[in-house]
Amino acid sequence: MDCTNDDPTKMYVYENRLQTFVGWPFEEGCVCTPENMAKAGFIHTPSDNSPDIAQCFFCLKELEGWEPDDDPEKEHKAHSPTCDFILLKKEMESLTVEEFLKLQKERQKFIIKKKCGQAIDKFEEAVKLKRAQIVQSAMEEE
Repeated sequence: MDCTNDDPTKMYVYENRLQTFVGWPFEEGCVCTPENMAKAGFIHTPSDNSPDIAQCFFCLKELEGWEPDDDPEKEHKAHSPTCDFILLKKEMESLTVEEFLKLQKERQKFIIKKKCGQAIDKFEEAVKLKRAQIVQSAMEEE
């Protein structure tokens, strides 16, 4: 699920985040239940070889390798201490329009940072390949 291209406010709603936890491997008797994961801002983004990947819809931090006793809120704060959503002291429903718009602005910063990082990674990979081709062709000319 790409939470950056859908309705930009959809995942602010707890129930929408909770609905993503189909097939989540930790249910009753665990701390990291779908309910606790969704409360902490996570959405379930599994892959074929990692069924327990969860991503914060806000800061886009992905975490996997969950253990039954992992507390989603504590893990979120530990791995993404600047996430405005996990630091929020109010319920979403009680935010003013101004507070919500400020929050959305901060979310956009996370999205831009992630997309720029991905573009830089892609560029650096292309540079490595081109450098290897140049070195190879220079060696062939010798």
